[in-house]
Amino acid sequence: MNSPLNPARRIFRLFGLGLIIGLAAYWAGARWGTREPTSVGAELATQKPGELTADEALNVRIYKQASPSVANIVTRAVEYDFFLNPVPVEGAGSGFVIDARGYILTNFHVVQQAQTIEVTLGDKSRYQAKFVGGDARNDVALLKVEPRGSKLVALTLADSRALQVGQRVLAIGNPFGFQSTLTTGVISALGRTVQTGEQTFIDEAIQTDAAINRGNSGGPLLNSHGEVIGINSAIYAPTGTTAGIGFAIPINTAKQIAQDLINEGRVRRAYLGIEGTEVWPDLAQALSLPVPEGFLVERVTPNGPAARAGIRGGDRRIVAGMRYMMIGGDILVAVNGQKISSQLDLNLALNRKRPGDSIRVTLYRGREKMDVKVALTER
Repeated sequence: MNSPLNPARRIFRLFGLGLIIGLAAYWAGARWGTREPTSVGAELATQKPGELTADEALNVRIYKQASPSVANIVTRAVEYDFFLNPVPVEGAGSGFVIDARGYILTNFHVVQQAQTIEVTLGDKSRYQAKFVGGDARNDVALLKVEPRGSKLVALTLADSRALQVGQRVLAIGNPFGFQSTLTTGVISALGRTVQTGEQTFIDEAIQTDAAINRGNSGGPLLNSHGEVIGINSAIYAPTGTTAGIGFAIPINTAKQIAQDLINEGRVRRAYLGIEGTEVWPDLAQALSLPVPEGFLVERVTPNGPAARAGIRGGDRRIVAGMRYMMIGGDILVAVNGQKISSQLDLNLALNRKRPGDSIRVTLYRGREKMDVKVALTER
């Protein structure tokens, strides 16, 4: 008769049996089980030859979807040399269809002073374009072509207020005349103000590292859904070549301008009705002004918004440097709490308003600081 196992030997046998089962299961899983890729290299190793990665497939899809609607714009004009001989001048840029009726958005500087404008779309269809109108301050222009029975496909315009730094972007344009060129990158920064001229700027600019070169101006900056988020407009190029810093006009700004031009035939811009000059510390000291920085009002448009609000211009003329100045007027230092120290600051503050809006102007009259409410009108 067999004697029962003692408890210690029973536990040892159960442990051994469990170990054998566990090792067998691991061996079976390693041999026949499915495994997820653990790296990019492993993922590529599972691809069939010639198969696109997910990122590549997205780029290809967006390019095929958007490129037929991207325009190569060629402008022609006649200038005159020192001896008044006519000299033909040709320019180039990009644009994109925003309406199947034939409306195309581009940069104002692309078509400025052009006498003829020719548009070639990504599908190779060619049109003579008409300049509908533009906004030089924001560098946006609207063109119109006649489809002549062709079915134009408009790009979808996104909401540029919803953008985030790090988002993927794609730019399509015609750098150096190479039509329908795609570059990719990310949004590097948002909300910058980029001054492009004495009175012009890109407000709330979208900064990107997607390669943008001469000829890309006016082309679309797209998100990963193929929607337009901006108009490629400027680059930072201290060495004369691209430095990976490009800027685009937010599409919401361009949409408003295009709607005004299509519906009203003009850009509806908020108007204050003053002229003046920037105050700097040396001028403030020389004139004993109460602040070292601000915008000195020299003239107020009669019956304009500023005049109706009681803002005063200068009453005495002096010579400052190489120019005459009117002094004695109010000094603007803020609009809705935003500091004003130059014409650019004032233009930026007004650029974000529409006719009919009201603003709070902070100013000095002599040594007295006050706030004045102004109802803006249309220029």
